[in-house]
Amino acid sequence: MEYFVAQGSVVRTIWSKADTVLLIFAGSAAEFALNKAVDWLYFTGKLPSDPLARLFSTVEYARQIVFADRAGAERAIDTIAAIHGAVEAKRGMSIPEWAYRDVLFMLIAYSVQAFELLERPLTPTEKGEIVDVFCRVGQRMGLTGLPTSFIEWQAAREAHLSDNLAYSAFTTDLYQQYRKHLGPVRYRLLLEAQRLVAPQQVRGLLGLGHLSWLRPVLPVYRRTQHLALSQWLRTSLLPTAYKDQILALDRQPPVRQAA
Repeated sequence: MEYFVAQGSVVRTIWSKADTVLLIFAGSAAEFALNKAVDWLYFTGKLPSDPLARLFSTVEYARQIVFADRAGAERAIDTIAAIHGAVEAKRGMSIPEWAYRDVLFMLIAYSVQAFELLERPLTPTEKGEIVDVFCRVGQRMGLTGLPTSFIEWQAAREAHLSDNLAYSAFTTDLYQQYRKHLGPVRYRLLLEAQRLVAPQQVRGLLGLGHLSWLRPVLPVYRRTQHLALSQWLRTSLLPTAYKDQILALDRQPPVRQAA
């Protein structure tokens, strides 16, 4: 069996744990709200009506690609491309290629940031694996100008953060929707998580600051994350509508052995 992501890849480790994926989700929620192409996500009306569902669908597609065999992953990527193509046809214009790259770069960035916050520093080789996986997704979608190494990605990521983010009326509306759908307590937790993982440019535009009360909690989390009390606390804080979906992130699909 040939897989899109090798069975021993750190990318599988990162995307098989709910807590890590939730931090990736938190960072993406911040950056989606600032992206200059966010109007595309408003065009269908799905993002403002239920932003959590829209963001979780992005996460779920990423997980399908990470854990599927090569053929299955390529089908998932082709499905994503087809969905976006249909939206482009309906609007009569093309989504800018840089907007697609932004999403890939975002997934790379928060994969690294979330794992290192919750687990351990990644090696240069592991960071290169993450870049390789998501850039191969982009290549399948027909994107050009993708980086071939982590160092190249860092330079491209900085350029994207400088050029493609802005605070807008969409930003204000999205954060209002986040608060509406999460409730005040979970919304505050989202902001704290974003202070942990979002880069300086994002925090500055959103006025988040950089001090989070979650940071001193991280060492305790690393020692107690497998205890029943920690599992219960996390579960109690999850949005009810998405609790089963989030908990399922901890259940990595079984790896099928080649015949």
